[in-house]
Amino acid sequence: MGTHAEDLKLRLMTIELLRTAKKRYTYRELSAKTDLPVTVLSRYAKGHVLPNAERARQLWSTLKKLVGLQTELRKMVQFNNQGYFNNTWIIGDFNILRQAAHHALAAYAGRRVTKILTAAVDGIPLATMVADSLGISLVMAKWNKEVGVPAFIEETYVLSGSGVTRTLYLPKDALKRRDSVLIVDDMIKSGETQAALVNLVRKARAEISGLYSLIAVGNEWEKKLNLPKGCLIEIVTRIKKV
Repeated sequence: MGTHAEDLKLRLMTIELLRTAKKRYTYRELSAKTDLPVTVLSRYAKGHVLPNAERARQLWSTLKKLVGLQTELRKMVQFNNQGYFNNTWIIGDFNILRQAAHHALAAYAGRRVTKILTAAVDGIPLATMVADSLGISLVMAKWNKEVGVPAFIEETYVLSGSGVTRTLYLPKDALKRRDSVLIVDDMIKSGETQAALVNLVRKARAEISGLYSLIAVGNEWEKKLNLPKGCLIEIVTRIKKV
């Protein structure tokens, strides 16, 4: 991370987001919100010049609050009477996943990340897009041992409020000691699965770089993770617990 290639990708992503914002706001309105002159924004949007990496990060941080991913996610989350929502349309929406990958790249630019880790199955589409955007490998923890894998690291935990135990299995050689791991999932509710992923990274003696998720319900789950100091938690949209 932090290479010239990642910086260039971030700058191009920022221009794409600016063009999206231009469909809803005038240059004068965007100037007031970004503290950049109209002429500068116009040159960026028309592709005449690219912002430098630092300005791109600042501009991205402002624009993402006006248009894009968070707004779309909030529209798509509808809870039923039992307090659950259907995430099928979110994890199957390529536009959402692409924006999410861009968001992750912007959030973790400059940080050392060598592997993406997720749990099967709903987290896989998002994690795949994020891994592709960051240009690194994806590692998946699964609910069953696969034939052909000689050894596993495993983590067993209890599902919240159910009394049912589940076990995640990770191929023993999937993570190395020098790896810096970004844990990615589509949604965090109770936090047990994410805590299990954190423990798998620790058992592999790798480093935890951060946790990234599209949606988090409430904030009680954060107490279960016991993440190291300096670990960046990036949640695109936080929803109050129903």
